[in-house]
Amino acid sequence: MGAEPKTLQEATIAFSNQDTCREYVVPRRWTDGIVTCPTCGSTKVKFQPQHNRWQCSNRHARRQFTLKTGTVMEDSPLGLDKWLMAMWLVASNRNGISSWELHRALGITQKSAWFLLHRIRLAMQDEGHGGKLGGEVEVDETFIGGRARNMHKDRRERAMQGLTGGAVGKTAIQGILERGGKVRTEVVENTRKETVVPNVLKHVEKGSAIYSDDAGAYDGLQSDYEHEVINHAITYVRGNVHTNGMENFWSLLKRSLKGTYVYLLSPFTCSGTSMSRRSASTIGCR
Repeated sequence: MGAEPKTLQEATIAFSNQDTCREYVVPRRWTDGIVTCPTCGSTKVKFQPQHNRWQCSNRHARRQFTLKTGTVMEDSPLGLDKWLMAMWLVASNRNGISSWELHRALGITQKSAWFLLHRIRLAMQDEGHGGKLGGEVEVDETFIGGRARNMHKDRRERAMQGLTGGAVGKTAIQGILERGGKVRTEVVENTRKETVVPNVLKHVEKGSAIYSDDAGAYDGLQSDYEHEVINHAITYVRGNVHTNGMENFWSLLKRSLKGTYVYLLSPFTCSGTSMSRRSASTIGCR
């Protein structure tokens, strides 16, 4: 298995045509290097170079298959060179990449780029939570949404009256980060103790080390966790006690929304939904 492309130039060369794409995908899909039929599992398959596909020697439905069969790329007329380059661009852009950027970079229509992005984001998502987080865990909250002064008068009045929830019309998001692991985020009605603490109990194993700011909502976690607090009015780091991981995550999220997707979430568009748990580049309201 060859090295992963780390630069745009390396990715362009690695995914330049169908042959190089096949050389890249085969050892990653079949780690032992033996191509098997995705329908029956037989290894008695023959490659048909004129059609860039394989055919199983056993007689059954869907004898012929390609590298895209059984993946998120299946049934797409776009070649592997477009798909793999799109995957590399999505994974390498920390602030995300919009469908318009992708359509310009790959020379495909914006509609096709939108389709690619949704399929790739689906493949990047976790299959459920996969158990609770543990070890060293950071918890923090943020507020996302447009500024009240930029809203229409009627909408601003509703926001200021607190009818839409959040801080001055914004949506509250709670984040839980396992250092060296995953991030889980969830839209919450408010940041009060009765709202945020149950989420910690739900997602974090008891006995784990939890780091938070000095928000009073997390008082009482000491009974189930090794809870350490950092006061940002004094310092941002005290040895191993900090919430810089979650702060960095929020920074990436907000830069992707404002700078890449040019879209501001609000209580009207985000209420009652969950944020993607994979990475900042795959986050957005569903």
